[in-house]
Amino acid sequence: MSETCELVDLLDLEPIEHNIYRGNNRDIGTGRIYGGQALAQSLVAAQRTVDEDWPAHSLHGYFILEGDLEVPVVYFVDRLRDGRSYATRRVTGIQHGAAIFNMSASFHRPEEDISHQMEMPNVPAPESFRPELDDYREHADEIPVAQRRLLTQDRPLDIRPVDAVDPFDPKPGLPRQLYWIRALGRVEGGPVDHQAILAYASDFGLLGAALRPHGVTFRDPDIMVASLDHALWFHQPFRVDEWLLYIVDSPSSGGGRGFGRGTFFTQDGRLVASVAQEGVLRKRRPKKG
Repeated sequence: MSETCELVDLLDLEPIEHNIYRGNNRDIGTGRIYGGQALAQSLVAAQRTVDEDWPAHSLHGYFILEGDLEVPVVYFVDRLRDGRSYATRRVTGIQHGAAIFNMSASFHRPEEDISHQMEMPNVPAPESFRPELDDYREHADEIPVAQRRLLTQDRPLDIRPVDAVDPFDPKPGLPRQLYWIRALGRVEGGPVDHQAILAYASDFGLLGAALRPHGVTFRDPDIMVASLDHALWFHQPFRVDEWLLYIVDSPSSGGGRGFGRGTFFTQDGRLVASVAQEGVLRKRRPKKG
């Protein structure tokens, strides 16, 4: 079984009651549930209650509590509205009797109308760059032993930085990063499978752009980084098993928070999704003795 099939399985929730679903977890090396997983599983739960011909066009989620990797997440879906063109759902992810994640999603019956988009920048093809995972594996001896296996394990996504930051020796730079990204192997199924995997991927790199001007990465033990909220808009159909250019920038950080935004383009230049996120971004405070 390919790693991508494993990711599809992770997002294939178990129905346990009307409008209630359960999802398992995948450890990516952070010690807590990856935010993109909660976002993607919530989208799948919401889509299960909507006509599959009505794809999601926007998601707005809040990360409330740190997720426990050892316990499945139960997702409750509220059917807020079913209109002639739009349907609205609210999803709450529960662990240990408490909400850890909350999301509102809107679904739209497809229609044609006036359209435009911004142009994709001219960027070398993904084959010009190495997978990020290769760098981690080459420097495995520099990764703390407790995180080494997880950070060097096979991944469901092939991520290739265009302007890579050395995670082992970061230098200050502009608050902007570009990545080529795609799922490894072919992803079968309908639009929700591709949307869910893009949602999973969209939590990657946003706060990294906010760290870049300061010459640090998420690996710095003196820096605390955690997602607070996340918004995602789907503009056009796409395949996540074909290369997408993910352009991320951070217009602002301060007051213990960082803000990032991003856009996804297909290789032929179609703008297919946009994303924005705010997160905790602060130096760790010494514990009072």
